[in-house]
Amino acid sequence: MTATATTLYDKIQEAAEYIRSRVSINPKVGVICGTGMGELGDKPDGLVKIPYDDIPHFPVSTVESHHGFLCCGTLAGKGVIVMQGRFHRYEGYSLEQVTFPVRVMKALGADALVIMNAVGSVNPFIRKGALVLISDHINLMGDNPLIGPNDERLGPRFPDMSEPYSFELMDVAESVALKNGIKLHRGVAAAVTGPNLETRAEYRALERVGADLVTMSTIPENIVAIHSGMKVMGLSTVTDECYPEALKPVSVAEIIEVANSREADRQAVVMGVIERIK
Repeated sequence: MTATATTLYDKIQEAAEYIRSRVSINPKVGVICGTGMGELGDKPDGLVKIPYDDIPHFPVSTVESHHGFLCCGTLAGKGVIVMQGRFHRYEGYSLEQVTFPVRVMKALGADALVIMNAVGSVNPFIRKGALVLISDHINLMGDNPLIGPNDERLGPRFPDMSEPYSFELMDVAESVALKNGIKLHRGVAAAVTGPNLETRAEYRALERVGADLVTMSTIPENIVAIHSGMKVMGLSTVTDECYPEALKPVSVAEIIEVANSREADRQAVVMGVIERIK
């Protein structure tokens, strides 16, 4: 399919039209998989995997462990769209491009979004391997995906952010986790651009401004989801400890290993929440 649209709204419609030509599901929930978390994308029944390359106006993930497929099917009784691989500002994409898939999910009918990510922790009570519900966030990227002319067809000029992460979905997640014997924390995430990891002084500053977690993603997608009228749940896996006085070098391989170690518990929580979404 040749992409011909020029406005953001028309690009979204063109991408959604292409996806509808490939799948027959009516998605209720969108899911974004984080680093080392793509396995969930292969779980839906009636799975159809669409390479990002094939979808008009979609960026292409360039990051290790981000596969680059849109996975469509039925999961826990709901139509879902799962992103195996996400996009980041540090790859050179604009935040409009980074968040474009969220717009497309909404256009296809999804009204809830589950965002997963791998994060560092600056809170010594939240250790490596912990699963954390994002309860709030601090945008330190110096950018916002809503900058520029606003199209009222996509959302309001000044979206309210008093509940960026759904209290209802957090409560459901904690209920699911309790039933499955899984410990969940709650924490505030701060987003930075990356791609370098932070210095001791930067981690110390992040802690002092109220952050528990540090991420290079998630917050732009959340802002656009809220702008679009979607409910959002954020689920982080702590893959490295960023305590300024005990800071140690960390590798991508270590981050992926830790993320993989919590796959079963993470899937249990996400699938339990999807099952209960009305």
